Amino acid sequence: MGKLTEEQHDIINYIVVCVSEFAEKYGIGMDELFEYLKTYKGIEYLQSYYDVEHLCSFSETVESLTAICKKHGGNFR
Repeated sequence: MGKLTEEQHDIINYIVVCVSEFAEKYGIGMDELFEYLKTYKGIEYLQSYYDVEHLCSFSETVESLTAICKKHGGNFR
């Protein structure tokens, strides 16, 4: 695997922080949460809409993730 570009590094760091914020809000472990966000399209959403979402607050992004995951069958609050 080659070296990450600066943008790829920024996206990965952003996703990690968003997942941490989501975990804190809902009181769920990181392993379970990563699987949940992967299954219900949350990670895909963050990757696809990084250019817009990284301009929002983390609380707004957590709300967006909640809505996206619910739309795809997730059931967190």
